[in-house]
Amino acid sequence: MRSHGVSGFPDPTTRAFKFALTPSSGNARSPAFRSGLTACRHLLPDGGPQIESPARRQARIAAELAFARCLRGHGFPSFPDPNSSGELTPGMATQAGINLHQPAALQAADACVGVTHGFLTRADIARAVNGSN
Repeated sequence: MRSHGVSGFPDPTTRAFKFALTPSSGNARSPAFRSGLTACRHLLPDGGPQIESPARRQARIAAELAFARCLRGHGFPSFPDPNSSGELTPGMATQAGINLHQPAALQAADACVGVTHGFLTRADIARAVNGSN
């Protein structure tokens, strides 16, 4: 990435590396980042992050909002909406007092995943609960 004009791009052994690759990071919007990611994507596990179009981002946020509403309707009234960056993380649920490991939370998530029309899957939920997302 640095050789493609993204100065200061962190090494993969730092915590900053994962953040630098998130679509919501400031880097992701720069032309150098996009060019570098295109050139270097083959080096990343699973091809690295996908840069979302504005329409896809809006659809994903709408799906995450629907998921949050559904979970609130399934007995988790404090389940949060996505943040201003459009992220919905396990940590946000934990901060809202929700234990993602309790069977009721897993059953509700399983019941609600369909409202996202593929933006969230049962595998995504499993990764989030197991801390490997």
